[in-house]
Amino acid sequence: MGVVAGVTGVVIGHQALRGAKATAEECRQLLTTQSSEGRSDLKAIRDVAVYRYDALKEMTGRLSFSVAMINALGDGIVLTSINGSSETRTYVRSVVSGKGVQPLSPEEEEAVRAARLGLGPHFTPQPIKR
Repeated sequence: MGVVAGVTGVVIGHQALRGAKATAEECRQLLTTQSSEGRSDLKAIRDVAVYRYDALKEMTGRLSFSVAMINALGDGIVLTSINGSSETRTYVRSVVSGKGVQPLSPEEEEAVRAARLGLGPHFTPQPIKR
């Protein structure tokens, strides 16, 4: 009895996986068709999110920020500005398929996550635990 249930579960799982792959392929083809017909440019920046925070103990008011600018493929950049009382440092990191090419800070990852989810430029971030 247990063997039959196990085999049945594997068969059902395999069918679900095939269906999910077919649906993903249909979506990819639809996006490709829309792009080639000029209805959608997958490489155009479409998702933006700004994460504001206090990067340094000497500065308050959430003057430091990370801005994620991502396209439909999950590619783009994260621009980060760390603002102190006597200097400002600015960094830019590339994002490919929703992941940083270089390691991203927790704030940069949160900005990318918010952009990918379409939370818009003004979102309320969850506190980052360090």
